Amino acid sequence: MRILAATDFSTRSQRALRRAGLLARTHGAELTLVHVVEDDQPTALVERARREAERSLGEQRDGLAELGGLRPSAVIVAGDAFDGILRAADACSANFIVMGAHRKQLLRDIFIGTTIERVIRTGPYPVLMANTEAARPYARLIAATDTSEPSAHAIGKAQALGLVNGASLTLVHGFSAMVKGIAFAGVGAEQVDAFVAEERARADGELTAFLQAHGLADNGWMRRVTEGSAIAAIAEAVHAIAPDLVVIGTRGRSALATALLGSVTEEVLRSLDVDILAVPPPR
Repeated sequence: MRILAATDFSTRSQRALRRAGLLARTHGAELTLVHVVEDDQPTALVERARREAERSLGEQRDGLAELGGLRPSAVIVAGDAFDGILRAADACSANFIVMGAHRKQLLRDIFIGTTIERVIRTGPYPVLMANTEAARPYARLIAATDTSEPSAHAIGKAQALGLVNGASLTLVHGFSAMVKGIAFAGVGAEQVDAFVAEERARADGELTAFLQAHGLADNGWMRRVTEGSAIAAIAEAVHAIAPDLVVIGTRGRSALATALLGSVTEEVLRSLDVDILAVPPPR
């Protein structure tokens, strides 16, 4: 297995390097570190930035305990950050990319998206966003599922990467009970509760069929089938379970649609303070 870890030498990206080092050590993976030098400046400044980046990469490689003994490769790429990261991933045939949490840039984020969102949206690689310190291997995972192909692919990819091995996994599924938002004359609370219970049972049945259809059944995984939106169900599960990692699939939408409409994946990336593995659909 090959892991690419991106760094901009910030505290955020140090968390990514530590997590990547721990994963590489746990899974016996090859590790490559990459830093992207912005090339929209005079050549002399680009070269100076490249030299400083080489020095900083060496310091991080030698100074972080999680990287000790791994002998990771280190590369410097010139260009836009998201494109440079993807080119580096292509060059080392990475199985997935580890990056630090968002660096907010206000309006630029709204219309273009952060670097990590652009890497997820435009590349074929699973991306692990490291929000927390890498104190131990992942022990508790939740996987968001809406019974779609992307969510099945995300769960399968997490298995293939070895992230589920030795960990507990809870599948999280939100369903809508429309009656709760509508006032019905003469309908009592008991009847509403009974309807919601029926809808929960139906949603659980659909989840069972989905898992069976994709060869994901009978793994001993726990389930949380929750009335409410997908993001509300995920946030509630994060609060209740305190997972080390959230696994979620993306739908590969167009850049314009993503920028203007948002998505559950983007809301998860922007709002949850936990490590997140975002998996794009197969191409």
